[in-house]
Amino acid sequence: MVNRDRMIHNFIELAEFDSESFSEKAIGEFVHKSLEDLGLEVRTDTTDEKYLAEHPDSYPNIYGFWKGNVSGDPILFSAHLDTVAPGIGKKAIVGDDGRIRSDGSTVLGADDISGLVSILEAIRVIQENGLNHPDIEVLITVAEEPFCEGARYFDYRMLKAKQAYVLDLNGPIGTAAIKAPSIISFEIEIKGKAAHAGFAPEEGINALNIAVAGLSELKTGHIDSETTVNFGTISGGTGKNIVPEKIVIAGEIRSTNHEKASMQTEKVFRTFHDKAKKAGGIAYCCKHEHIRAFERKSSDAVAQRFMQAAKACEIEKTDLITTFGGSDGNRLNEHGIQTMVLACAMENVHTTTEYVNIEEFVKSAELTLQLMTI
Repeated sequence: MVNRDRMIHNFIELAEFDSESFSEKAIGEFVHKSLEDLGLEVRTDTTDEKYLAEHPDSYPNIYGFWKGNVSGDPILFSAHLDTVAPGIGKKAIVGDDGRIRSDGSTVLGADDISGLVSILEAIRVIQENGLNHPDIEVLITVAEEPFCEGARYFDYRMLKAKQAYVLDLNGPIGTAAIKAPSIISFEIEIKGKAAHAGFAPEEGINALNIAVAGLSELKTGHIDSETTVNFGTISGGTGKNIVPEKIVIAGEIRSTNHEKASMQTEKVFRTFHDKAKKAGGIAYCCKHEHIRAFERKSSDAVAQRFMQAAKACEIEKTDLITTFGGSDGNRLNEHGIQTMVLACAMENVHTTTEYVNIEEFVKSAELTLQLMTI
């Protein structure tokens, strides 16, 4: 019942919007109207006016409600509007190989247009065929790519559903993330003392040496099977002939165990504090908890519904996975809503070689349709 050509047309239509994070106004207005045209009760979330004041080219999170015609608990479906850079001037090209890709100069935007179109198409098919469905809620967020920033401001009291599916994952259709990490970013400013590197280096306190001492003591990459540590940037110093007074290091920690993420952050901070103190300097450390880890069980109702829908779609293999990427699924789980993150035909995301497999794209809509109607 899914209309393949309509899905492709809708994808191309949405891909042509410039919608990098915090610049989703145009696509937001379009999707808002699309949901209204489909008969949903649509509201925008305006719980934080400061967000829109700081990001005037963004758009509020979009909430849609569609009254069901059968009894049953409400179900929530979610996707996001924004893309990563480079996302200005996107062109979606349908290839003879059954893939949709960009022209190579930008991302395609399949992350997350493929998820958005799957939701819209499923609703259209239900309406065209008069299919029975429970109450359906739709949450379309902004600024998801920068650590789910848009969903931070959503008023979760608007939601009635206790089960949700976020369409925002790569991999074959039938893949679903039931475990995802906490992500904590950090910045460490190391203060030493400047001095002339030739005349009086002994009078200085080399902040770079302190940074190196701290870095050399800490393990990076996978600390264990659940946790990663990365130092991503380092900057500072004012001249080749000056003992550097200030060095700034930034990085992130991810763990599917929130307590481990917190403990590892404290370990990083303690290490740099100790090294700075020993050398006579100071380390100023700050952190930001972006999203919190979640874990669902295969026995959870949301997972059982997914397995039933996949079987109805004759999907040969289902795979409940752990991901080290964050999504709005983290936010929803944190607010007490059983949530899984579903693959929706996006591949090579966050690169200019991003593409959509059209056959998988159609399966994504078919699976979404089943989830809405079983």
